[in-house]
Parts: sequence; C-alpha cells; structure tokens
Amino acid sequence: MVWPYEWVLGWRYTRAGRASRKNGFISFISGVSMLGIALGVAALIIVLSVMNGFQKEVRDRMLGVVSHIEIYAADGNALPDVPGLIAQVRQQSEVVGAAPFIATQALLARGEDMKGVMLRGIDPALEPEVSDVQAGQQSAALTQLQPGGFGLVLGADLAMNLGVRAGDTVTLVSPSGQMTPAGVVPRMKQMQVLGQFFSGHYEYDSALALMHWEDAARIFRLEGPTGVRVKLRDLHQARIVAAELQSRLGNHYLVRDWTQQNRTWFAAVQVEKRMMFIILTLIVAVAAFNLVSTLVMTVTDKRADIAILRTLGASPRSIMGVFVVQGATVGVIGTLSGFALGLLVAFNIDVIVPALEQLFNAQFLPRDVYLISRMPSEPQASDIVPIVVISLVLAFVATLYPSWRASRVNPAEALRYE
Repeated sequence: MVWPYEWVLGWRYTRAGRASRKNGFISFISGVSMLGIALGVAALIIVLSVMNGFQKEVRDRMLGVVSHIEIYAADGNALPDVPGLIAQVRQQSEVVGAAPFIATQALLARGEDMKGVMLRGIDPALEPEVSDVQAGQQSAALTQLQPGGFGLVLGADLAMNLGVRAGDTVTLVSPSGQMTPAGVVPRMKQMQVLGQFFSGHYEYDSALALMHWEDAARIFRLEGPTGVRVKLRDLHQARIVAAELQSRLGNHYLVRDWTQQNRTWFAAVQVEKRMMFIILTLIVAVAAFNLVSTLVMTVTDKRADIAILRTLGASPRSIMGVFVVQGATVGVIGTLSGFALGLLVAFNIDVIVPALEQLFNAQFLPRDVYLISRMPSEPQASDIVPIVVISLVLAFVATLYPSWRASRVNPAEALRYE
C-alpha cells in the first residue's frame, strides 16, 4: 500500500529524534506535549467520573431514607383521609408504594448527653414500600415498632453518640410543652431503644429516629399522619409525577418531589461539576497549544527539507499537510492514551483509593464531612465524548498556524545558506 508522502513525512517528523541533538530536543518537546494532553484528558475523565459517582451515591442513599415525593396538607395540619389519599395516589401508574408518616423535631437525652433529632413516625407495615431502611437485620427492629410500645429505632451514628444499644431507655423531649401553673413545661417521655438502622448517609444515620406514627401522634398531640411518602418506578420522573398529583389532588394538598427538597445541594454539585470541567479543559488546552512551539521549532529545523520538497513540485497545501499530520498525530495519541488511562483509573478507583489510604494512613472521605466514606465513580459517555472531541479539536487548531508558516517558506531564501 502506497501512503501519501504527507502522512509518511508527518509521522517521521513526529518520531524523529536520533539524528541530531536539536532533533532529539524537538522530539522530547513533542513527547511532553503528548504526555500533557494524555494527563489532562485522564484527569478530566477521572474527576468527572468521581463527581458523577459521588452525586449518584449520595442521591441513592438519600432516597433510601427520604421520599421520591411527599404529600402534605396545605394548612400544615394532619391529613384528613389518609387511606383515601393513599388509594388515590396509587392510581398513578408510576407509583409503586405509598406510606403515611409524621415528621417533626425533638430532643433525645441519655444521662448528660442530649441530641437534637429528626423524628419520623412511620407505619412499619407500609414503610418497606417507600424506604430501603427496612432491609436485612434492620427489619427485625422496625417490625417491633408497635402502637403503644413507645419504642425507637435510631440511626447507627446517633446511637453511638448517645452511647445506647437495643434495650436501653432514652428520654424524648418534645419542643412543644404543656401549660402548668408553673408555666410551660416540656413534655417528656421515656422511650425504649429497639435497635439501629444504617443507611450509609451520615446526615440521617446521625440525626434520624424512627417510631410508630400512632405513638408520635400521642406524644405530639396530632390527629394523625402529617404526610404521605411516595416511591416511584423511575426517580427521574419525580418532577413530572409530582405535578400530575398536584393537579389531581388540588390546592388542599402540597406535593413536593425530591429535587425540590434537596435543590440547593444538587444545584451546588452541578455548578461545581461545570467549573471543574472548565478548569481541567484549560489544562488540556495548555498541553495542546504546546504543540505550537513544537511545530514552530520543527518548521525552523526543516526549512531546507521544505525548500527541497517545494523545488521538487510539492504544493504549499502539501507542505501544510505534513505538519498538520505531525501535530494531529501527537494530539490523537495523547488523547487516546489519556482516554485509556482515565477509564482504567475511573473503573478501578474503588481499589486504588483504599490502597492509597492504607499506604498513607489517611482517610480521604470522612463520613461526617462528605456524607459517604467510599470513593465512588461512574464514567458517563455524555462527559467522556465531549472531553475527547474537545481535546482533538484543540490539538488540530494548535497545528494550523505553524503548518501555515511552513507552507509560506520561500525555497530560495531557505537554500541560500545551505
């Protein structure tokens, strides 16, 4: 097979480096440019994959505890007809589960230790339809929640902070007190700890307590559940389904989906992801435009070769093609190397990070700061394809000016001093 000489010369100039010290330096600069592009592309793929994995991990663990959709009474009071509301909600095709709940805040005291908690009254029979908390060994503790038993199931970190285990008692302090001749006195109730749950999400494991909704209604003097939790087949349809339920139920109810409840957090993650993409793309751009200096030095070193080719009949377009091939070769090899390295690290980060933590005796993701303790990763084609395309485009653009300069070399001037 006969290759066009533009491809042959372009590839030869890319890998040249042994003929002279100057050529060796040019080849070294070309290798550095290639390495810079590869590291920039790999860094982009790894960082965005980790951010995707972090967002997915936190979201999935969060939605294992909270709801896809929550329905409240518009006046903020207890819902009037909970069974009828649940039956109406289940008519929506996307709904796979619905359960009543009471959500409020309280204090838990154990000796001198006192913690503020998010208290949730649940129906243990219906809770598995809307939550992943009731699974495995945790289900035994939740099934012990019986009306009138006044039992609690605590998040694992909350139980550890209070120093309690199954069978211990704690004092529940209601924020709304009762009037006495001595003034307002907080309502307190001795509660028995039935067990613990672990969701993997530190915010809930350290501050959430579960009890039967009928006990919660008695303690907080409510007429019934204050809301209904809804689980969908596809969590990404939550906003659409919530709008449909709001239209069907009318203004007497307030329907909120998970994107509204955690809007600030998810918006911050998206902004951070965009900024990291821009910043790391600049690194790729710097590495790509190192090709300019490489090609300029190559053109200067090969002026005599260019002049001879021109005298043999090579057109300016062909000369330009030689150096475009050289620059594009560096860009393609660097991009593909970075693509392979990035995916290799992204798919094995769950092995690499624990090894580094053990090597340096450090914890990169403290659970109380980052909500999760394991470095997740989820490479997505929607991120990787733009990275590869942008890297290739930047490398190609960087070759245009030096290649144009090479095509403008005057053969007579170049050969005058040869």
